[in-house]
Amino acid sequence: MTTGRRRLLAVPAVLALALTAACSNSSSSGGGSGSSAAALTGDCAKYQAYAGHSGTKVSMYASILAPESDSLEKSWADFSSCTGIKIVYEGSNDFESQLPVRVAGGNAPDLAIIPQPGLLAQMVKSGKVVKPPQQTVDQENKWSPIWKTYGSVNGTFYAAPMSANMKSLVWYSPKAFKAAGYEVPKTWADLTALSDKIARAGAMKPWCGGIGSGTATGWPATDWLEEVVLGSYGGDVYDQWVSHKVKFSDEKITTAMKTVADWMQNPAWVNAGFGDVKSIATTTFQDAGTPILQNKCGMLQQASFYRAQWPKGTDIGPDGDIFAFRLPAVNPQVTSPVEGGGEFAAAFSDRPEVQAVQNYLSSSDWASSRVKVSPGWVSANQGVDKSLYTDPIDKLSADALTDPAATFRFDGSDLMPAAIGAGAEWKALTAWFAEGQSIQKTAADIDAAWPQ
Repeated sequence: MTTGRRRLLAVPAVLALALTAACSNSSSSGGGSGSSAAALTGDCAKYQAYAGHSGTKVSMYASILAPESDSLEKSWADFSSCTGIKIVYEGSNDFESQLPVRVAGGNAPDLAIIPQPGLLAQMVKSGKVVKPPQQTVDQENKWSPIWKTYGSVNGTFYAAPMSANMKSLVWYSPKAFKAAGYEVPKTWADLTALSDKIARAGAMKPWCGGIGSGTATGWPATDWLEEVVLGSYGGDVYDQWVSHKVKFSDEKITTAMKTVADWMQNPAWVNAGFGDVKSIATTTFQDAGTPILQNKCGMLQQASFYRAQWPKGTDIGPDGDIFAFRLPAVNPQVTSPVEGGGEFAAAFSDRPEVQAVQNYLSSSDWASSRVKVSPGWVSANQGVDKSLYTDPIDKLSADALTDPAATFRFDGSDLMPAAIGAGAEWKALTAWFAEGQSIQKTAADIDAAWPQ
C-alpha cells in the first residue's frame, strides 16, 4: 500500500499558525480564485490565487499519522495563515475501512488523501467524489501521464497526485555490515547467499518484518508478493495479475508466493527480536525495523516512507546507522524492477474554500514546501526542483522512480478493486503468516472474493 499507509498514533489536529506581521489576511469574498479578494502583501502575496475565504474551515482525512502528519501540517502552515483557511486534519489507523463508512453515512470529509486507486474508484462509484476545479486540472503538465491515470477513473480525472514513494528498498545498517564484512547484494542470488551467511553466523537473524497495521493489517505482505511477481516476470504479467487476467491461483503467482515463503517465512531467517514466523503478523510495521538498530536483525524490506519511523537522531546515510539499497530482481532478465506507491487528493465538496485548498495541493509550490519539511517524502509533481531533495533516501528514491530504464509499476494491491487490495488480500495474506495457511488456500480465498 500504499501506501501510503503510514501510521503511529491517530492525532487529529487543527492548524492555526501565525506568520509575520508583513503578511496580511484577506477577508472572505466567497469567490473562487481569489480575484475579488483583498490583496495579500509581503510573504503572503504568493497565495493571492487562493485568497478570499478567510474564516472558513476545510476538513481533511487520511491515513498519515504522527510523526509524519506533523510535517504534513507544516507544509501548508503559511498557506493557511495567509489565506485564513483553517485546515482541520484527521489521521486514522482505520482510514481504508472508515472512509467508505463515513461517505455512505453522509459524513464525508471535504478532502481525503487516498493511497489506493482502487479505493478512489470505489469512492467515485459512490457518486460522492467531486471533479476537481479547472486550476487543478490545468496542473496536468506537472505529472507524468501514467501518474494522472492513477488519479483517474474510467478516463475521467478526479484526484491530483501528491506523494510518490519507492517501495523496492531494503533497509540495513551500513555500520553493522562493515563490521561483519557483509557487502550490499546486487542480485537475488547474492541476497539469498547473504541471508544464509548471516543466519549461519548466528549473531543476528537476516530479516525482520511486521505486517500489523490496525484494520489494514497485511498490507506489507502484499508488497513482498508484488515485488516478487514484478521481479520474476516483469510488467506484462504483473499488469495481467493486477487486473485478474492472471489469477492468484495461477502457477506463476503461486510460484511467486513460494519465493516469498522461502524468504519471509523461513524460520532460520526471521523474525529477529520478535519471535517466530507467526510473530510477523502481530508485529506492527512501524516497529518492524527496530531490531536493526539493536544488531538483532540484518535487513527489513520496506518503502522509502519508512524513513520517518527511525528514531530522531538516527544517522541515515551510506556510512551511517541506517541506509537502504534497491531490492534486486528475482529474475536477472527483468530490468530494474521498481514498485512505487502514491497518494491522491480527492474532494467530496465543491465549496470555494475546498477548491482553493485542492488547487494549492496540486501545485509545485505546495509540493516543494512539503519536500522542504519532510525528509523521506518524494513528490509526484515534476515541478519540484530535485536539488531540494537533500536527504540521501529521498535522492535514492527520486532517482529510482525517474529511472527511464526501470520496469516501474504502481503498488498492485492499490490498483486492485478495494474489496481485494484493501480487503480480501490483506485478510488472506495475514492468515498465511499468522496461521500457516497454505499457499493454495490463500490464493483460492482471494480469487473467490474478486468482484464479478
